[in-house]
Amino acid sequence: MAKGKDKRVRVTLECNNCRINNNTKSQGIYRYHTQKNSKNTPNTLELRKFCPYCHKHTIHGEIKE
Repeated sequence: MAKGKDKRVRVTLECNNCRINNNTKSQGIYRYHTQKNSKNTPNTLELRKFCPYCHKHTIHGEIKE
């Protein structure tokens, strides 16, 4: 058996632009689901992903589930 299989945790990434500017321009908040190795990256994960509500690439930050 492989050791340390439980190191990878599932995280949710949420668009920071939609979260800050939650006004009538955006229809909602877009979220991505991914995995990260909590041993190698203990701090919060931020990736640049496409947001269909903003119609551009924005920073998506990790949120608590």
